[in-house]
Amino acid sequence: MLPATADLDAGDTLSLLEAVVRRRRQAEVDDLLLVLHYADLHSAIPADTGPGGETLGDLGGDGSPGVQELAVVELGIARQVHTVSARRVVADALDLRHRLPHTWDLVRDLQAEVWVARRVAGMARRLSYEAVALVDRAVADAITGQSPGRVLDLAAAKIIEADQAAHDARVEAERRRRFVALTRIDATGLRSVIARVAAGDAAGVHATLQQVADLLATREEYTAMGADELRAEAFAWLARPHDVTALLAGEAEPRRTLRTSVLYVHLSEAALAGAHATAGVARVEGLGPHSLAQLITLLGHDRVIVKPVIDLNEQVSVHAYEHPEAMKERIRLRWTGDAFPHATADSHHLDIDHPVSYDPTGPPGQTTSHTGQPLSRTPHRAKTHLGYACTPTGTGEMLWRTPHGLYRLVDATGTHTIDAAEHDAWLCDQALDRALVRLTHRLRTGAPV
Repeated sequence: MLPATADLDAGDTLSLLEAVVRRRRQAEVDDLLLVLHYADLHSAIPADTGPGGETLGDLGGDGSPGVQELAVVELGIARQVHTVSARRVVADALDLRHRLPHTWDLVRDLQAEVWVARRVAGMARRLSYEAVALVDRAVADAITGQSPGRVLDLAAAKIIEADQAAHDARVEAERRRRFVALTRIDATGLRSVIARVAAGDAAGVHATLQQVADLLATREEYTAMGADELRAEAFAWLARPHDVTALLAGEAEPRRTLRTSVLYVHLSEAALAGAHATAGVARVEGLGPHSLAQLITLLGHDRVIVKPVIDLNEQVSVHAYEHPEAMKERIRLRWTGDAFPHATADSHHLDIDHPVSYDPTGPPGQTTSHTGQPLSRTPHRAKTHLGYACTPTGTGEMLWRTPHGLYRLVDATGTHTIDAAEHDAWLCDQALDRALVRLTHRLRTGAPV
């Protein structure tokens, strides 16, 4: 605990800041040491592994030991991160210990930042065990005194030097790779388009955009736009090639090319009852939240299909193992993302899982819209083969217990850490106790009561 900051002078404050840096580095090193110990505990395939079960994954580079692939899933839950992040920290820690030992010694001695060392480990992962030694020695000589940027530049140079032929091959392969990509949507509902194309094609696209922008500048609705905004608007017009063709041909009113969009309108019971005013925010799949004004602009040139009313409070069941498409639609609408603890994927292309194992000889109606949940493939396999317990509550939440006794509750507000007593209270026989724990949870998370 820090002392009362009001009593500190400048010198004392700076001294404490230096101490905090060491404590932070020590905590990060402790984190890596625990990750390494967990990896060591799961460095061999269990003898009872069956088809589709545990496999040994080579997460790190050449010379780093393998780790049980599905065991990493529970590590992610403990660290409250996605499985991909858990894999990455295991790979980095193993590579530091086994492939970059000089750098690892300095990290453990708190003389270097963990994040810089981890970045170097990731950059050098494709090098052979013998070649990476050159990077290790150079980085160890620089990481305690040079700025992070210079250390990373040095590492990049040494990676090239360590395997020039491989570097040349990668450069040639990159020259043959062309792509167009979208960045993440920002807080205003905008995103960037990044393209890597031949230089001549890039110049041609730029010239066409400028030509379209110049034509748009003559139209009354675009007169207030500056040059950059006009080019951005011209780029958006490329999504409607018939409109662009008509504009370039000098037609007075370009033809409208209609896409087809499916519109779901989600309404809560409170909104239907007029209990509170809504802010008018739309969640657009793949694009994030939009205001109603943004949504009107987004759908302005589309043919809109409004789905019939789907009451998600209505429970639908079938007498079969498979989830019909109509039921999958309900499940995906109930869960806006992966229902696994701390997961980040959306629910559109995920497996639909039975939280409680399906019993072919059991009662009818085991497959329902209220118990099905979307899971990505690796967590789905981990749940199936490693003894995760997943129990749906009567009100739609999912309770998870990992093989080593970590407890999580997943609901519409995300993942929440709970203990064994709270887990048991959600599932107890007394309706009043269940109602109280649910009320407490909703008050704590700010969900509607």
